[in-house]
Amino acid sequence: MIEQRFVLTDRVWHRLEPYLPGKSGDAGATAKDNRLFLEAVFWRVRTGCPWRDPPPVFGNWNTQFRRFRRWAKAGVFESLFKAMSDDPDLEYALLDGTIVSVHQKASGAKGGLRLRPSGACAAG
Repeated sequence: MIEQRFVLTDRVWHRLEPYLPGKSGDAGATAKDNRLFLEAVFWRVRTGCPWRDPPPVFGNWNTQFRRFRRWAKAGVFESLFKAMSDDPDLEYALLDGTIVSVHQKASGAKGGLRLRPSGACAAG
């Protein structure tokens, strides 16, 4: 079932929650479920699917889309990024030779790599 694949941990959610609109005490309507909405946005970003194709657990696609546009125009996602950028989660960051490869011309010119002293060393 899709609920088991949510990406927001409780720790991350508690850090994000104060920056989201629709809290009690904010002007306007209180948000129905900000956490589920963020999960819908993350699901869409991960899958690359159109807005019309989310699983039913996220609710009406048009409601989610309109809310996304409101938040984007209001700068909510920017404030979330700024709030979280001081503590990057590197859980999924892994670079090695199977992911990053060098172009064949970056390994050196014809005849292989040669070490040449710089002009600064020769002047001393």
